[in-house]
Amino acid sequence: MKTLTTSLKIFLFFTVLTGIIYPLIVTGIAQLAFPSKANGSLIVQNKNVIGSELLGQSFDSTAYFSSRPSAIAYQTLPSGGSNLGLTSMKLKKVVEERKLQFLAFNQLADSTTIPSEMLFASASGLDPHISPQAALLQVNRIAAARQLNSAKKQQLIQLIETQKQGPQFFCLGQARVNVLILNLRMDELLK
Repeated sequence: MKTLTTSLKIFLFFTVLTGIIYPLIVTGIAQLAFPSKANGSLIVQNKNVIGSELLGQSFDSTAYFSSRPSAIAYQTLPSGGSNLGLTSMKLKKVVEERKLQFLAFNQLADSTTIPSEMLFASASGLDPHISPQAALLQVNRIAAARQLNSAKKQQLIQLIETQKQGPQFFCLGQARVNVLILNLRMDELLK
């Protein structure tokens, strides 16, 4: 009986320590040191949350840059990929459909090389980034939809370059552009 009582006391102690005290301390430190990141890197405009720097979202308008595809329709719960392997005929069909849609939506030639992130959904289904090459392939469509002259179109190309982020920690991943932030900066630039 003494062993059971001791075990229960240890269980309760560690439950309170690791289930309540530790999370409160870590949350408090995060709120003090990194308040924006601790709260989800939310982007607020006119006192309304319009998105997060960390989560991809759908942009279907021809006047905005498109995000990479999502296997879960950009829903945060449940996040995840399709789990289809490279030998899957269903994945092959989906990728071919996405390719045709991207080419048609952006009025590109059939021979255009499309960056892979515009054909394959990310593992989480919520990746907010595309490559600068994918963004550049969308410039002509956006310029036509917004009726931009050549000078404004050039500014749009320069905007992509200024919004480009290098590999994380200088070695992880490739150059990328956050689609939501790029679209917001484009709206500011073209006012």
